[in-house]
Amino acid sequence: MNELDWVAEIEQAQQRIKNHIRQTDLQRSCCFADANVFLKCENLQLTGSFKLRGAMNKYLSLSSEAQQRGVVAASTGNHGKAVAFAANKFGVRCTIFAPNNADSTKLDAISRLNAAVVKAGSDCVESETAARQFAETESCTYVSPYNDSQVIAGQGTIGFELCQQLKTIDLVVASVGGGGLISGIASYVKSKFPNCKIIGCSPENSNVMFQSLAAGTVLDVPSQETISDGTAGGVEADSVTFDLCKQLIDETVSVSEAEIKSALIEFIDQEGMLIEGSAAVALAGFQKHAKEIADRKSLNGLNVVIVLCGANISTQRLKQVL
Repeated sequence: MNELDWVAEIEQAQQRIKNHIRQTDLQRSCCFADANVFLKCENLQLTGSFKLRGAMNKYLSLSSEAQQRGVVAASTGNHGKAVAFAANKFGVRCTIFAPNNADSTKLDAISRLNAAVVKAGSDCVESETAARQFAETESCTYVSPYNDSQVIAGQGTIGFELCQQLKTIDLVVASVGGGGLISGIASYVKSKFPNCKIIGCSPENSNVMFQSLAAGTVLDVPSQETISDGTAGGVEADSVTFDLCKQLIDETVSVSEAEIKSALIEFIDQEGMLIEGSAAVALAGFQKHAKEIADRKSLNGLNVVIVLCGANISTQRLKQVL
């Protein structure tokens, strides 16, 4: 798809899902003094994550026959919860595959949305393989967390909302895992504000997309454990998001676990809202980016948007951070 096609896809997605999601607030931050920093509060989205937008758009884009056959996904977190929420809302069958060692608390949250949870494999790759095989055997729809144009368009509705909420956008900062979130937002925002800079942020322990962009091809490289579990993991070799990220991301910032934890604690203290590790990555990334450009130019007067992608952090993980 070219840029014009993405704009049309995102606007169609907005009309399709607007009555099934929450248009999230854009709040002025009190943490940053050198710029007009706004927080796009997807941490307050239904299911506690932006992922609902993509999952809902994918489901509503299906034919009525495909909708009735149900959906399947491989996820232990926000994506699985979003797919289950969409399916439960419309009363259709949903199956979520997860590794054998998946967090039982997360799986319980998915089960409460009437999804069947199936444990398969020792890691996410094996679970995804099992989910795809199940989808083919049962003639239901596999919903990718990022490698799907309708999922990306759903995430792009954040960009649509931002362009309604601000008269000018100079900088957008978002976390990057598979690239669906930043691809969707940037595709729309850059069509309205061509000079807007897009800053992608990832944890140093798992920045596969950034390494792939630097190499010019999708790499199969290992990831280390990170508090930003929402962005952790690899990128599919044929992912549509790779070329989009290559075209749309202006700068990349990788942040350490210490920087992520510090940003998370500081945000909760000063803003009084809960966020997860992947949202703190964007905050830490902006802080690092702002320091790096301090000697080159000023942020004064610029309208900056930081996307708070989710709030689903377990109490056990939060205790570890604190």
